[in-house]
Formats: sequence, C-alpha cells, structure tokens
Amino acid sequence: MKNFFRLLAAAAVSLACVNLAQAHPHVWVKMSTQLIYAPDGTITGVRHAWEFDDMYSTFALEGLQSAKKGVFTREELAPLAQVNVESLKESDFFTYAKANGKDVTFGDAKDYSLDYKSEVLTLQFTLPLKTPVKAKELNVEVYDPSYFVDFALTGKDPVALVGAPSECKLSVDKPKELSMAQGKQLSEAAAASGNWGVNFANKIAVKCP
Repeated sequence: MKNFFRLLAAAAVSLACVNLAQAHPHVWVKMSTQLIYAPDGTITGVRHAWEFDDMYSTFALEGLQSAKKGVFTREELAPLAQVNVESLKESDFFTYAKANGKDVTFGDAKDYSLDYKSEVLTLQFTLPLKTPVKAKELNVEVYDPSYFVDFALTGKDPVALVGAPSECKLSVDKPKELSMAQGKQLSEAAAASGNWGVNFANKIAVKCP
C-alpha cells in the first residue's frame, strides 16, 4: 500500500469501527482549486487547498510535537506537509487533466504547506504543468479511484481562474448523490474496473477562444 494510503488506512482503522467493505469513503476532504495562467494565456498549474476532516486531522497529528499544546505552526507542520506531497505523487495527486483533448503531465508539487485551524488540517500545494500549454479546452478532474478519500468542492466559488484571459469561461460539475439502485449498479461495474471513485469526480472545464 502506498505511503499516503498507509496513513489514511491507519486512520480509518483507528477511528472507524465499521465494516471495511461498507465504509467508503474513510477520509473526507473539502477542497478549493485555482487554475493558474501566465500573461500569455497559457495554463501553468493547478493550486489546491484540501481541508481534511477532523478525525483524520487528529490522527495525522498524533505524536507531533508543538511549542504550544493544541497549536501547530506552519513551520512545525512542514515535515508532515512534505510527507503528504511526496506520497501523493505516487497517486498523481488525485488530479487528472486534459488540454485540447490530450493528457496533461504535472511536475512535482511546490509551494506546499499545512495549516491547522479549528481542529482541522488544510494542505495547500501547487501542481505545475511540465509544459505550459495554451488550451482552448481544459478539463480537470479530482477524485480518488478507490473512493477511499471523498473530495468535495465546497463554498460559493470553490474554483477560480487566476490570470486567465477574460474571454475564458469556467464551468464546474460536482458529483451528484446516487440512489441506492444506481449505487449498486455503479459499484458492480466499478468493482470490475477498479475505478469506483470516478463516479464521484469533481469536474472542472474551461473554454477559451
């Protein structure tokens, strides 16, 4: 099991006394996303802010030392932030993108940090494109294929374009709740494909002239 999932799995075992086969997801993330553009109109990166649920946050901080009990500075959380982004790389940061119909390749995460407020951890990081591209159509999806982690775009404007040409139009499609029958059908199909989480993908689309 990958490092990041090892941490998540341990959290699930410690914090959830339920049948693992029925307990999906185990970790919940509230997210907001920025799509970063250069002055020439090329897309250069994606910046995420992921707020973890309070149970996972408590588990992740277990054993971590701080100068003031119950308070963690960004500096004290820096090693944990590094572990997270390095481990997330193995899972493609749960971020999948296409520009003009072609897969986008991201480089290593940068400008990453963890903050602790109101008893929850928020991880922020930027995924730079290995090759910036001027895209008439950009599609970004965020989801965990195994649906171990549930990602949800939250807030009034959870996605923003930063520096994009004014003519570019943004649309956001959040996953819809499934009925029991729909969930059963999809779970059977996903069990065969190993990609159950795609049914809960957060979809971001940008169209530029």
